[in-house]
Amino acid sequence: MGNSLVRFLCGGCFKPLSGDHRFGFHGDAPAALAQDLHQFESTSEVPDGLSSHVVSSKKAQANWFAKIGKAWRKAKRPPQTPEEAARFIIQTLKGHRKADVEGLLAFYGLPLDPLSPPAPEVPSTTPPPKPQGAKVILHSLPVDLKSIADGDTVTVYVDAADRKESSIVPKEVRKAAAARAKAKAAKDLKAAKTQHKIITDAGYRVVEGRKGNETLARKYRIRLRGIDAPENSMPYGNEAKEELVKMVEGKRAKVYVYDTDQYGRNVGDIYCNGTFVQEMMLRRGFAWHYTAYDKRPELAAWEKEAREARVGLWAQANPEKPWDYRRKRRNGA
Repeated sequence: MGNSLVRFLCGGCFKPLSGDHRFGFHGDAPAALAQDLHQFESTSEVPDGLSSHVVSSKKAQANWFAKIGKAWRKAKRPPQTPEEAARFIIQTLKGHRKADVEGLLAFYGLPLDPLSPPAPEVPSTTPPPKPQGAKVILHSLPVDLKSIADGDTVTVYVDAADRKESSIVPKEVRKAAAARAKAKAAKDLKAAKTQHKIITDAGYRVVEGRKGNETLARKYRIRLRGIDAPENSMPYGNEAKEELVKMVEGKRAKVYVYDTDQYGRNVGDIYCNGTFVQEMMLRRGFAWHYTAYDKRPELAAWEKEAREARVGLWAQANPEKPWDYRRKRRNGA
């Protein structure tokens, strides 16, 4: 059973394995790094998806995490901002291959420039920065291919052991997760399937990693804020979906949720490895700026840039707008 799931079944609160352990949660990227370092200390396994960002072997990756973990514990003040975490990794892995160091930084969405000025110190209790209007920030597990519906909708899963999630997990889901794990260990597939249904009906899922480790996670369906991509059945619909797949598949997403739409989807901005997904969809010509719901001028500028360059769907003389296409279908055209 995966370490995240073990922590969840123990109530979502876990303690370090050694008395001198000082891993802490001090912000977005540092929090993800701290959690992965803690898990590495328990399992000796590096995060899923890291191999797609670096060039060295799993054995070398394990060596990095061991070195970073050792330095992290010795630090008088662990990194608390993305800039501090980036400098910490660069200094700790000094002498290692540049492609590996940059890949590790990209995996956590950390800045690549080691010469950037130090960020001012802030108390560890300061919450991570959040754009005006954003209601919540989600840090997802690696995005699965099957979770990408089209060019503007994706389902993400957030570890139920996450500090923001653990306190709101229903008791019946906790019990079902424990019962499912026990049934699987006993190879009672029928009982495991019954408990699995309880979990999924409540909006959760047991996510399996590459090594077979399991993580209980909460499901969030995300509608990309401010853009409208062609429907899959429209020209460039498949291409738009493929472009989104390239950006998010296998990667951890950071989602700023602003609202909920009429279909119960969370409307939000998605970032992967520091890249603003909606910006790339617009600039590469695979989406319209959805002006009926979002007036941000930068989105309009990115669409205009793609139109003038005639890239993606703008290679067509008069591409049909997806909202017009949906309206015609509703009217039976």
